[in-house]
Amino acid sequence: MDIETPALVLDLDRLQANVDRMAEAVASAGLGLRPHAKTHKCLEIARLQVESGAVGLTVATLSEAEVFARAGFTDLLVAFPVVPVGAKADRLRRLLDLTEVTLGVDNPTGAASVAEAARGASARVAIEVDSGQHRTGVVPSQVLPLAEHCRALGLRVVGAFTHGGHSYAGPGSPGAAARDEGVALAEAAMRLRDAGFDVEFMSAGSTPTTGTERPSEVTEERPGTYVFNDRQQLALGACDERDLALSIAATVVSAHDDRFVVDAGSKALASDRPEWLAGHGWIPALDATVVKQSEHHGVVTGAARRPPVGEVVHIVPNHACTAVNLFDEYVVTRGGAVVDRWRVAARGHSV
Repeated sequence: MDIETPALVLDLDRLQANVDRMAEAVASAGLGLRPHAKTHKCLEIARLQVESGAVGLTVATLSEAEVFARAGFTDLLVAFPVVPVGAKADRLRRLLDLTEVTLGVDNPTGAASVAEAARGASARVAIEVDSGQHRTGVVPSQVLPLAEHCRALGLRVVGAFTHGGHSYAGPGSPGAAARDEGVALAEAAMRLRDAGFDVEFMSAGSTPTTGTERPSEVTEERPGTYVFNDRQQLALGACDERDLALSIAATVVSAHDDRFVVDAGSKALASDRPEWLAGHGWIPALDATVVKQSEHHGVVTGAARRPPVGEVVHIVPNHACTAVNLFDEYVVTRGGAVVDRWRVAARGHSV
């Protein structure tokens, strides 16, 4: 494979298999699929997801929404407590004119800023519910007061969403987090419907919790990392090794008796490392771990063999989402040959 390293390498057959498998699993459960595009930030991958039946896309920021809206994608959920002030308010108003977008809210101030930015338009909002991660979102008992505040501001409350991020607490965590998601959304749905809100969706989601049994009130799933999978997903039991579609190609630049060094450090592999996972990446072909990294150096030990200087190895990153955001393009491969290059269109769109 003739590519310059470090490079973001995508196995097209594995990607398509991951997309199809998730679409089938979610559809067989009677749910909609709204995949989180912050993982791939790529128009071509989003099109594959929609072609496989996704009802829409999830994004994390207004700028991500702008990228996908300009490319013709509709039914976008910004799964984040949006607080549009200043120039961001003007951008939100233009976005509302461009496509159908639902904005996450979890506090009265944010809701008021959305209403002001919308300038009389019937902006759609969804209440974020804290199902146990304790990051953002309101507890289920507080969903109704916030929803009523939104309605008083002229906002259209169309549903609620949650993210069971505590599914990433370590192996064995996804099951409990999935149950927490379901319980929280079921209570939120009951409170909203009893108060007369027309609930369009109740959205759960993370790759580790998707595919578990859900209460009937849950209508859709929002996994993201499943398109590629990564070392965390493998350790959590959310995928098998054959499902790993993304790797960082790196060249061995230095070799020693007890280690070798590649040209991929934190500026290629990113720095995410949960406490329960040692190292910064894994090389399946050598069953070796990147044990230490600098900005441009990755130090590898424990290899089944020591590769010579100049050999290219493929590293599975700990967290695909953050690694993707470090590259301008995917090198798309099939059967070990480069077949295309896809732009990371929403790279760096964090505002």
